Amino acid sequence: MTTFFKSALLLTAAALLGECIEFLINIVLARELGEEGLGLYMAIFPTILFIVVLASLELPISISKFVAEKEEIFHRSMLMHAIRFSLICTLVFIIIGLWVIPAIPVFDRYHPYVPWLFILLIPIITFTSVARGYFMGAQDMGRIAVANFLKRAAQLVLLFILFKWFSFNQEMAILVALCTLLASELIVFGYLFIAFILRMRLLKKRPRAELNGIKVMKTLLAVSIPTTGLRIFHSATFAIKPFFIKMTLVKSGMIDTVAMVQYGKLAGVAFSIGFFPAFIAHSLLIVLIPTVSEAYKRRDFDKLSGLLRKVMLVTAVYGSIAVFIFYYYAEPLTSLFFDDSPAVRYLQLLVPYFLFHFFVIPMQAYLIGLGLVKEAFMHALYTTIVSFALMYFLGSLPRFQMDGVIIGMNIGTVLLTFMHYITICERINVDLFLRKKSR
Repeated sequence: MTTFFKSALLLTAAALLGECIEFLINIVLARELGEEGLGLYMAIFPTILFIVVLASLELPISISKFVAEKEEIFHRSMLMHAIRFSLICTLVFIIIGLWVIPAIPVFDRYHPYVPWLFILLIPIITFTSVARGYFMGAQDMGRIAVANFLKRAAQLVLLFILFKWFSFNQEMAILVALCTLLASELIVFGYLFIAFILRMRLLKKRPRAELNGIKVMKTLLAVSIPTTGLRIFHSATFAIKPFFIKMTLVKSGMIDTVAMVQYGKLAGVAFSIGFFPAFIAHSLLIVLIPTVSEAYKRRDFDKLSGLLRKVMLVTAVYGSIAVFIFYYYAEPLTSLFFDDSPAVRYLQLLVPYFLFHFFVIPMQAYLIGLGLVKEAFMHALYTTIVSFALMYFLGSLPRFQMDGVIIGMNIGTVLLTFMHYITICERINVDLFLRKKSR
């Protein structure tokens, strides 16, 4: 337990610095791209996340779970098989990307080079995923913390230099912003690749045993495929959401360009502020997956229930403080981006969405560690259908518009949280108050 919280605190501290930088990045983007440019950037950003999920094949999750559950003598053999697998995946994804990505209509409003940035991102993400998975499973959270910090710090420095020294039109400015994102991923790849090679040389000198490649792939894919399916579903809905919301707002009577600007303020301002504390939840997720996997393998239900109790308490404390600040200080926070912005109201209405989202993230880690990825996917499917239906029904009403969209988002997240929580309690044999059930 001590190791868990030390690792979590290390990641949280590094993530706090990273999120502060991310906040500055979004302010720079808001001021340099303008309202419409920010809307276009935020509309394409979910597509980037979707490609990242496909390219990674959730190898960080499956490899970290494998490393946590297996002795060190098997690690090098497993990693060699994982590298070969990632090479094959990279070639396949690049071929598919060259055929599919340039033909996607979404890119019509962007610079012609934007699709090629997405293709270049594929091999970087795939190989970085192997190194991330190993360091997560080996509980070497220092490497992960540095990598996460480097990514945001590099992007901020590049944005500051380029926008200070050069002047761009809107189309070129969006391309430059996306290039800085790609460059930051490349820097992280360089750092993790060097660290990974050094660790592989160290493992080579220690006692090791060979594993069957087919068995390794089956073990990794048993986790990667359903987890990737879950992440693809989340990323796909996230990628669709900007255009779905814009369509809904247009149906309510809002002009197309105004709808895009409103979404830009929702995603670029309200989401940037509201998701800021989620770095704590993501830090818990990274540490929880190998910890829960190891404890569940040993059937240590006392540790699992005790850990869940502490995670829920930590989330409740920081989440309550965060949403209190969001609600009562919404105006000064949103004014950092734009003056007199409707994002003030959006941020206040989204308070339930952010609070329950902070609970969902570590609970997803629990479900993965407990081998309940399929259940997590079904929960996401059911709640997304409910959420999108409510978003469309309420958001298309002229008297609600964006308020109706936000209400639908809130209800979906609350429902997802309770479905996750009930499933976890059943698996670790505790009631809803985390008291042990009598057998």
